[in-house]
Amino acid sequence: MSVPAGGPPEAQTQVCVRHPDRPTGLRCIRCDRPACPQCLREAPVGMQCVDCVSAGARSTPRARVRSSSTPVVVPTLIAINVAVFVLTVINAGSVADNASGSLFAATALAPVQVAGGGWWRLVTSGFLHIGLLHLVFNMIALWFIGRDVELVLGRLRFSVLYGASLLGGSAAVMLFGNPTGQVAGASGAIFGLMGALIVLLRRLQLPMTQALVIVGLNVVLSLTVPGISLLGHLGGLVVGAVVAAGMVHGPARSRPAAGFVVAGSVVAVLVVAILLRDASFGSVVCDSATVCRRGA
Repeated sequence: MSVPAGGPPEAQTQVCVRHPDRPTGLRCIRCDRPACPQCLREAPVGMQCVDCVSAGARSTPRARVRSSSTPVVVPTLIAINVAVFVLTVINAGSVADNASGSLFAATALAPVQVAGGGWWRLVTSGFLHIGLLHLVFNMIALWFIGRDVELVLGRLRFSVLYGASLLGGSAAVMLFGNPTGQVAGASGAIFGLMGALIVLLRRLQLPMTQALVIVGLNVVLSLTVPGISLLGHLGGLVVGAVVAAGMVHGPARSRPAAGFVVAGSVVAVLVVAILLRDASFGSVVCDSATVCRRGA
């Protein structure tokens, strides 16, 4: 028996369900109705008609993602830094010499003072600034770098990252710095944000040249400008990069939890290192906020 030219009778009479004037030999893999190429869409397996694609989209629940284009933590941190600066100015009675007041002396970071019982200095020193220019430069950097990192990581993870970076900078000074030298400023935490920004750009496969140049220039300034704590900057940079890597490179399903585990582990290591360094000082006696000496 011969087959008529033009194919089987079924293929000749089959027409698109949406366009009856268009013969077709194609069918939807989902509903098995005939459809012309214009009415078909690629599916994970085979082709589906536009009606089935629309029905599938309506039946698939949409995940609700709460996002904000406005940073909250960064402006809050800036406000805290400015408020602390104002308090040191009032206490010292001078804008240019705000570091001469008793409040600044009681909250700045010096390893021997931490060993003498001033553990709060590891944190409070990250909100102090020596003079107005120091404050302005750091707050500008915090705004332009921090806002992008906060919007990518979210408020909670950004806050954890910032706190860990601040502690990383303080720990580096505590471990390797001059035992009696005082250090202050938000630069350690800000360098942590720089390290995090590089990690995020790499994760998102975005150009990193500009960020690397900014970090490089800041490291050069740390090496060449007197009075800048290179140790605090590098400590914050390393800790920020490590914590950010844990937050964005963890297993997909447990990534938020994995990030917090990494951050917690880093902080635990820093605390242990600080405790060991503290023990190496032996007995330290502080007669005041600024005068500490080793015990006999």
